[in-house]
Amino acid sequence: MEPPNRFWASLWYFIKFLPYFCGLFILGLIKGVLLCPWGCLIMAIGISALILGLWPMHLIWTYYCIVRTRMVGPVVKLLLLIAATVILILWLIIGIPGSAFAGLLYGFLAPIMATFDAVGEGKEKPFVHCFVDGTWSTITGSCTVVRDLKDLLFHSYFSIMDDLRFQAPPNGKPYEIRLLHIPGALLSAACGLILDGIMFTLIAIYKCPVMLFKGWKRLIQDLIGREGPFLETACVPFAGLAILLWPFAVLGAMLASILASIPLGLYGAVIAYQESSIVMGLSYAISSVSIFDEYTNDVLDMAPGSCFPKLKYRKKEGSSHGGHLSKPASFDKEKQEGKKPLARVTSFKNSIDEFNPFKMLDHLFDECKRQGEVLVNEGVITMKDIQETKSGKVGSGVLNVGLPAYVMLNALLRSAKANSDGLLLIDGAEITSENRPKSTLFDWFFDPLMVIKEQIKAENFTEEEEEYLKKRVLMIGEPSNLKDTLPHVPSLNERKRAEIDAFARRLQGITKSISRYPTSKRRFDVLVKALLLELERTMGGSLPANGSQALKLRGGIARMLSQKSVGKTANIIDEDPEAQITRKARTP
Repeated sequence: MEPPNRFWASLWYFIKFLPYFCGLFILGLIKGVLLCPWGCLIMAIGISALILGLWPMHLIWTYYCIVRTRMVGPVVKLLLLIAATVILILWLIIGIPGSAFAGLLYGFLAPIMATFDAVGEGKEKPFVHCFVDGTWSTITGSCTVVRDLKDLLFHSYFSIMDDLRFQAPPNGKPYEIRLLHIPGALLSAACGLILDGIMFTLIAIYKCPVMLFKGWKRLIQDLIGREGPFLETACVPFAGLAILLWPFAVLGAMLASILASIPLGLYGAVIAYQESSIVMGLSYAISSVSIFDEYTNDVLDMAPGSCFPKLKYRKKEGSSHGGHLSKPASFDKEKQEGKKPLARVTSFKNSIDEFNPFKMLDHLFDECKRQGEVLVNEGVITMKDIQETKSGKVGSGVLNVGLPAYVMLNALLRSAKANSDGLLLIDGAEITSENRPKSTLFDWFFDPLMVIKEQIKAENFTEEEEEYLKKRVLMIGEPSNLKDTLPHVPSLNERKRAEIDAFARRLQGITKSISRYPTSKRRFDVLVKALLLELERTMGGSLPANGSQALKLRGGIARMLSQKSVGKTANIIDEDPEAQITRKARTP
């Protein structure tokens, strides 16, 4: 990037901005020091109590589910029991001091970031907000972290373990380890650890100066031009600190490269076991050095390629270079289209808001609240649904499974009718492969939804069939038990009815998987409370015993939330064959 024409004007503006920046930074530092102990206290006590209180139950239930599962054989069960013991012990040792450290870090950084964010563009009364923001929100944020972790350790944990306990093997035979190939796999892992550890260290040390000076050059250019991370006021202090602390970032990158050699070296054991060949495992260890060197060259904008050999480590043609360490396709695309300069970030804050998976969850639950109130007024969601959910019957899950699936189905139908390339939201926004959140977790949900959308578009349902599909998605249970609930559509034959049932099961499976997300349980609680008020308002004018039924309803909701509202769920990857293909394509 070339410096702007008005270089001296930009430099003078930066000099005038320094006192303003220093004042905000000192104010944020003072708030961080004052609130840091409180954030540490809340998170340390809350998280430590969760870890210690749930650890015996986690230990017993994990052992029980591993022993009872039909997915694996006796040898694998023994290895899983050993691995689970090690993980649970490490979780107890690392989790408690880690909670205190996380509380210190959050309690210190949150007020500083809130102070700079208070004087951003579009903020009213910035002088007041720079003192107020980041005080009480830090305390409530610490409590929210503890609550989300509780949902993860309780509801999500039991949901995942129930899958392990109840699922049957895909081919009817449990997975078992071939003991004869274990020695060769261990030998490949040992050789991979030694070779990758030495070579990754040498490559990282050799390329450290390149990363240091290229990073400094880019940051200084952005500083002069007020672009990239220096554009947003809230990010200026951290971008300025990045210049000073860049050598430590380079050192951290070097240590991360060295540590990365451990799992990548151990992966040679997986290759040797899968291919039943020690030679293939050793070939992978050699090839991983070449792929790592080529990948770092692309990241640092150095000469493409590598001087190290890249051997074939898969017996099948075309699979040796598309596995674990293969570089992103974007690099190959750049080589085909010609080298392009790195794109500037127009707004760091806006990019975070745009690519935040939590925004997608907020939109999902907002739509659940809006469409849920409509369904309550129409009498589709009734007291019976609440009572069946309260009693824990498997045949009903309209509120916690069917309603989110119903919302996603409406979005898919809307996208298919508009011939959208992605997912069209109710407000007109469109989520595509270019602007979606860049995370593997989000891909597990987004890619199967795109497959279902294309299949719905190909089916070309009539309006009556769409209404049948919506009701089938909303109602949980076997089709034979829902004949009285589902609308009668004469045009539906057995084949199309089976396809609609398959669509419904897959969308409900996606919803069950989303319910395991750390923040979804908290959002679901808010949704149920809103629907409870709507149910009471709707029932108030027609039921004579409104007071007693309202109390009964409140008790039912309280008991329902005390249970595992996420249910005994099945993972999306196991219920959606397209999702399995997607995951296999992303995983070696």
